[in-house]
Amino acid sequence: MWTDNSVLYQIYTLGAFGCPFENDNVLEHRFKDIDLWINQLKDLNIDAVLFNPIFQSHSHGYDTIDYYTIDNRLGDNKDFKYVSSLLHKNGIRIILDAVFNHVGRRFFAFEDVLKNRENSHYKDWFYINFYGNSAYDDHLSYQDWEGNQNLVKLNLQNPEVVEYIMNVVQFWKDEFEIDGLRLDVAYCLDQNFLKTLHSRHHDLFLMGETLHGDYNMWVNDQMLDSCTNYECYKGLYSSLNSYNLFEIMHSLHRQFGKDNWCLYRGKHLVCFVDNHDVPRIATQLQNENHLPLIYGLLMTMPGIPCIYYGSEWGIKGQKNWNDTELRPHITHFENNELTKRIKRLIEIKHEHSALHTANFEQIVLNNTYCIFKRNSEEETLYIAINISNEPVAFNLDLNGEYVDLIDENRLSIDHVLEMPAYSLMILKAI
Repeated sequence: MWTDNSVLYQIYTLGAFGCPFENDNVLEHRFKDIDLWINQLKDLNIDAVLFNPIFQSHSHGYDTIDYYTIDNRLGDNKDFKYVSSLLHKNGIRIILDAVFNHVGRRFFAFEDVLKNRENSHYKDWFYINFYGNSAYDDHLSYQDWEGNQNLVKLNLQNPEVVEYIMNVVQFWKDEFEIDGLRLDVAYCLDQNFLKTLHSRHHDLFLMGETLHGDYNMWVNDQMLDSCTNYECYKGLYSSLNSYNLFEIMHSLHRQFGKDNWCLYRGKHLVCFVDNHDVPRIATQLQNENHLPLIYGLLMTMPGIPCIYYGSEWGIKGQKNWNDTELRPHITHFENNELTKRIKRLIEIKHEHSALHTANFEQIVLNNTYCIFKRNSEEETLYIAINISNEPVAFNLDLNGEYVDLIDENRLSIDHVLEMPAYSLMILKAI
């Protein structure tokens, strides 16, 4: 699939384009600011943009009011057609955040239930108890998402609801020429619904938001193409903060190693170091020297790397009650040495087929340094990392001339590799 050698770029749209948190019902054509972003995306050589919710909602985008209309805080449908055209013209694909587990209270079908109660045609679109009550004193209760009563759970076992959503996706394809979907809270979605989505829209890249459990439950030939790799997200920053590379190496071997029991061999999961729900990685890491190293791991481990907007220059942000600090308005780009390093890593990711596979082999492992191998039919790469503040030298079964792809320096290795403090190498035999 086209994503196997791709790098994604995530934009929390309502934040990045400077929208008010609550919908003020004022039409503002903020999407036209995409012109500000296009050079950044091209310079980084991004393959696809993941837009977090862009459709009409009351607040953060996940309380959908209308799946057919762009949020007026961002613009109108014509504006997003321009965004789509501009990105595609520059070789950049589009993935939309698809919020199908729940809707906002102002969604037309739920408003009809509140008005007509048992007589509503849409009462079975949701899980309604007409003998209960809600925090809004509706004189009825309903299933929501994790106790948030402003997010009303859809009944995805109702064929009428499923058909409605299938038509929504078809509209997005026809109107905006989208290339993929991120299924919000995919772990909550009915699996037969996911099978129908895959069957009807298999031309799209389908990735799911998953947290824990066996990702094979969702990533398989009948449902999703990929999902978020939260296990390795945690392992990446935790290994660096605790100076214990055993954690992330254990996860990578467990997921992609050579042994038959390894869980996700051949599967391309979406890997990341931060997103709109977790602290910025520049805040999460306790040692700023680890920032370029974690991106080195992100770009060389198996998976589809995704960069969260602004983090390419080390923007900071702590998680708070409404996550606004994680989702800032961007008016200019503060590119720096980190940006240059990430750009170089993306170039290497694109150019080397060994990084397009989903295999992994651990070669050397210590608390603060390690080497792992990635290979394809055409080539073999060795990724070495030293996360300590001191140089290291260690024995390994390599002998000959190698080039470090990051800076194109040549090395003669005679069963010993020497590494500076806080360094990462991507080695290829020459």
